[in-house]
Amino acid sequence: MPRQIDYYFTLYSPWTYLGHALFREIASRHGCTVYYRPTPLRSVFDETGGLPLPKRHPVRQRYRIMELQRWRERRGRQLNLFPRHASADIALADRTLIAATLAGKDPGDFMERVLAGVWAQQLDLSQRELVVELANASGLEGQALVEQAGSEAVTARYAETIEAAVAAGVFGAPSYVLDGEVFWGQDRLELLDEALASGRSAYRADATA
Repeated sequence: MPRQIDYYFTLYSPWTYLGHALFREIASRHGCTVYYRPTPLRSVFDETGGLPLPKRHPVRQRYRIMELQRWRERRGRQLNLFPRHASADIALADRTLIAATLAGKDPGDFMERVLAGVWAQQLDLSQRELVVELANASGLEGQALVEQAGSEAVTARYAETIEAAVAAGVFGAPSYVLDGEVFWGQDRLELLDEALASGRSAYRADATA
């Protein structure tokens, strides 16, 4: 039986973008089923004590910029450190992705295009027409999915993700949850790969030894 990875992320995360291609390769290589969970991260921060970027100390903000430079080189990905549409609302793209999963479609390619659109191409992903275009380019029915993105089922699933993330121990994005073990950050992907390769039991925070 394929192992499942719950993939918690926000599409407006440079770290999700940097790790997305490698994560898909790892999941595919190990034959895993991926459960895509776009997450309203600000609400998760509110629940778990995190701070949105503008409220973090300048020292932390500066270190983040250095880390982004290191990791874009390590992952070989084009990335603008200060994207033009930094305040764009990404929720429509999030909900369109959920609509795709509810329709039984693999949203991985769409997700890659959206992430690259924000971080490499500096596109405004709050624009409905652009979300439709990227979905179509990914082999999905963009217009239908964007229309479905406003449905009660999709809206409810999006809201439910907040509680699900906190219950799973998620507090940041991206987070990959395997058998209840949280791997937070794209810099943990190599550890996720090793855990899958070894077949070891999941580590637990309440371990006694």
